[in-house]
Amino acid sequence: MSTNSPNHAAPAGKRIALVIANPAVSSTTGAPVGFWWSELTHPYRVFVEAGYTVELFSPDGGACTADALSDPGDPSGYSSHDLVSQGFIHTPALMAKVANTCPVAGLAVEDFDALVVAGGQAPMFTFERATALHEAFAAFHAAGKVVAALCHGVAILAWVRGADGELLAKGRTVTGFANVEEDAADEAAWSYGVLPRGQHVMPWRIEDRLRALGANFVQVGAWRPFAVRDGQLITGQQNFSGEATARLVVEALGH
Repeated sequence: MSTNSPNHAAPAGKRIALVIANPAVSSTTGAPVGFWWSELTHPYRVFVEAGYTVELFSPDGGACTADALSDPGDPSGYSSHDLVSQGFIHTPALMAKVANTCPVAGLAVEDFDALVVAGGQAPMFTFERATALHEAFAAFHAAGKVVAALCHGVAILAWVRGADGELLAKGRTVTGFANVEEDAADEAAWSYGVLPRGQHVMPWRIEDRLRALGANFVQVGAWRPFAVRDGQLITGQQNFSGEATARLVVEALGH
């Protein structure tokens, strides 16, 4: 039986369903996109150090791949500082989980205490059609459980509705990948010739969309760790906010 099966025996303690995105291709750059390593590994470390069990899911299940720039071994050196991800990547038992994620459709709300959605670039291109994830996020919230999303994983809030039929983000204080960070990503893409100047890396922007939906979107400037809690809903700003997001989840679960 897979060690990722939501039905296998687990030690007593809190249980976290951690969702990462399936591989996709960017419709703007044509490049392969996926989840972001630190948004999986940093929360994972916080949770296991708190004594929690963590199961990995993805919208479709199966093997998942990360955005290249998030890999500490990538030649760009962009994430070479990320020793937490380096350790995860060099641990075969953990990598086996990434290679064999469970599909979200098989996620049982009663089996877990919180649902956490990591980001990366792929959510911006795939989460609109991830209806099972929309439903799971809404079901966890309706059951009074903790729900969290991080960076571009916050894209899920563009579609999740609460028990009252309203979009869950409406009237709530949230954060996510901010416009100032999208501006920096676009400038980098233009500078390196990835895209012609004036074209954007992302097909839409989380800050703009959530503000338009009636959310109180907050952020603390580019690339600074930040997470915010509004009741059961926790959101993290960007890829440097995985630990901050996870610590708010631990706090919300009563340690």
